[in-house]
Amino acid sequence: MFVVNIKKRSVFLTLLLIALSGLTTFFVTKNNFLVSAEENKNFIKYVEFGPCYEALEKAMHEDIKSHSEDKPINWIEILAYLGNKYGGNFKNYKSSDIEEVVKKLKSGESMEDITKNSKNYNYYLEAYGAVLKEFLGNYKIQRKQKKEEEPIWEEIYGLKAFSPIAKTFPFSHYDDFGASRSYGYSRPHLGHDMMCATGTPVIAVESGIVEIMGWNQYGGWRIGIRSFDKKRYYYYAHLRQNKPFHVNLREGDVVKAGDVIGYVGRTGYSSKENVSNIKESHLHIGLELIFDESQKESNNEIWIDLYAITKLLEKNKSSVVRDPETKEYFREFDFSEPSLE
Repeated sequence: MFVVNIKKRSVFLTLLLIALSGLTTFFVTKNNFLVSAEENKNFIKYVEFGPCYEALEKAMHEDIKSHSEDKPINWIEILAYLGNKYGGNFKNYKSSDIEEVVKKLKSGESMEDITKNSKNYNYYLEAYGAVLKEFLGNYKIQRKQKKEEEPIWEEIYGLKAFSPIAKTFPFSHYDDFGASRSYGYSRPHLGHDMMCATGTPVIAVESGIVEIMGWNQYGGWRIGIRSFDKKRYYYYAHLRQNKPFHVNLREGDVVKAGDVIGYVGRTGYSSKENVSNIKESHLHIGLELIFDESQKESNNEIWIDLYAITKLLEKNKSSVVRDPETKEYFREFDFSEPSLE
């Protein structure tokens, strides 16, 4: 074991105990306290995602509208600019603030010029980028021009992340992030609940890899999907009793944004498997940000408020069809994007 700048006897005794226990973790001192080298890694350890729906929608519109121009506008840069301006508090949001920065960009100023004296712009750019990186982009999707015609492929630039609830299926929701939960132990709610009927098809928001499928006493039947860049972990919980998952889904599978992955239910709050102890059927969807793999399952996980994002994703819902024999739902129109290739 290698130790740096040990000054206090208490630190020496701690090291001695660690050595006797056979541990080989690398330690340093920080403000005279012993800490592991993990804590000194240079990555983001906290994010409060504050952009309101109105800011997301307007910034997205400016990005899409300018996509074919010589100097396209990047919606994440706009949101990072606002995050820095407001100190992350979008209660101060004004649409004129976006209009002002867009005007500057179109007049020839660069975002580097505009933010050169902004202390925290780069932090917001990385944090908001981790959330929204794959929401906008180029993609292909099938469309039907007329009912009797075969679908054709269209190439589009725009919102390519999907609402977690399938098209035509009703739901209700409100901002419940941080609300109290008491099952097992007192804790804040680190996800977003979308209230809808049992059996409602659950949709993959983003393309990625299925990391987990199975039972958890808090989430019931649940699915965890990781984005290809490893930055986002989507958690879909309280799925239907008995048949929670789509028949074709397996751990390790690649899923496309817009695929049906499971069905809404009310399982969970039980150490016994396949029990529905949740009072109302709903989808719990969570989004964890991962800047370093040590954050994945730790005491310092970063979960963000998805209320504004789920409102934005209502603009892009996956159309589904039901197989009359198996009763399974499937996406109606196929989808492709560069990351899947």
